[in-house]
Amino acid sequence: MANKTLKSIGAVLAGFVTGAVLSVGADFLMEQTNMMSMENFKQSSAAVLCTVILYRFVFNVAGCYLTARLAPDKPMKHALIIGVIGTVLSILGTIAMWDLAIPAYNLTIIFMSLPSAWLGAKLFLATAGKAEVKE
Repeated sequence: MANKTLKSIGAVLAGFVTGAVLSVGADFLMEQTNMMSMENFKQSSAAVLCTVILYRFVFNVAGCYLTARLAPDKPMKHALIIGVIGTVLSILGTIAMWDLAIPAYNLTIIFMSLPSAWLGAKLFLATAGKAEVKE
């Protein structure tokens, strides 16, 4: 039981950290290449905002795919845990930094957490053998 719990915690942490590190790394690269400025993020073009939203969605899906793959059982449940955590953290981040971005960006970041988690788990389930996965 304890081993299964540790594997579950590890799976969720691995997926969450993967998505976060990839997102922060991409943000850093975008800022270093002067494609966007975190200080003037609100002034960013629609193309930049869409790019940030797109890569965050993709990285969230990848992290949740990893979580589902590492989960000892119930891969969808494990991925959705990240979706819930991501939604809560996105709400808190939006409240704390509302003035730094346009409302549409803030709200999109909140509302994409659960769909990206679901998609990551669904992609895993679609590529995994049915005999290997107990949902």
